[in-house]
Amino acid sequence: MAFLIPLVLILMVQPTNAGSWPPSPGYYPSSKFRSMSFYQGFKNLWGPQHQRMDNNALAIWLDSNSGSGFKSVRPFRSGYFGASIKLQPGYTAGVITAFYLSNNEAHPGYHDEVDIEFLGTTFGKPYTLQTNVYIRGSGDGRIIGREMKFHLWFDPTQGFHHYAILWSPKEIIFLVDDVPIRRYQRQSVATFPLRPMWLYGSIWDASSWATEDGKYKANYQYQPFVGMYTNFKATGCSAYAPRWCHPVSASPFRSGGLSTRQYMAMRWVQSHFLVYDYCRDSKRDHSLTPECWG
Repeated sequence: MAFLIPLVLILMVQPTNAGSWPPSPGYYPSSKFRSMSFYQGFKNLWGPQHQRMDNNALAIWLDSNSGSGFKSVRPFRSGYFGASIKLQPGYTAGVITAFYLSNNEAHPGYHDEVDIEFLGTTFGKPYTLQTNVYIRGSGDGRIIGREMKFHLWFDPTQGFHHYAILWSPKEIIFLVDDVPIRRYQRQSVATFPLRPMWLYGSIWDASSWATEDGKYKANYQYQPFVGMYTNFKATGCSAYAPRWCHPVSASPFRSGGLSTRQYMAMRWVQSHFLVYDYCRDSKRDHSLTPECWG
């Protein structure tokens, strides 16, 4: 995973949002795609001794020796990619639990990536869900991140919740329990990932930046740090599919986009739980992110 440049919080979530829930999106894409077991679609990538099946869920963990990661057996050029994930409670500062698309192994130093990352935290503070998009090496060398960060309207350590990425040739939509939280639209080839990517999951030590810009580090007094994954979904056009394979949609419309209710739910989440938006960060060089100009 690419390292990130230092970030500042632009918007702060108010405590009065605790217990608030977004309006119904009216459409539930996770119910439209078949689930599969881990072994049907994935394989271990690294840290096999830190990975096991536990009651039909995959557990991966980080300790002072190693983390762990897994990878889809097929690359995709579009699709719906989801998993139900449960995070570790307590002190998890410096620890990243991730679910993401990437072609880093195929294009090292010049890769594309679409991230869902859970940034570990300290006692009494919520997890931060970070979404990010890298295009053709913008995650390599001189980092050009497109981060949007959210707190959640529930405690992600108390049970499994479904997190998903819808990636089509014209948009990327991030969803939490079927509620869209972010839509990243294609404006040009230069600012959108179009090359085939694999689906990954991992847990690893990112103490240099993960929690409050590196202020709090991973403390292995609290090891192991465990991430649980189940209800895997990876449906769409594989890299080997015929050219006429039609991209799937996360909305009632076959052409994609969002319905009015989905859009309203997304705007509600962004108005209540968005804590950082790269487009609103005055310290960023927005000449490198033209999608922020509008």
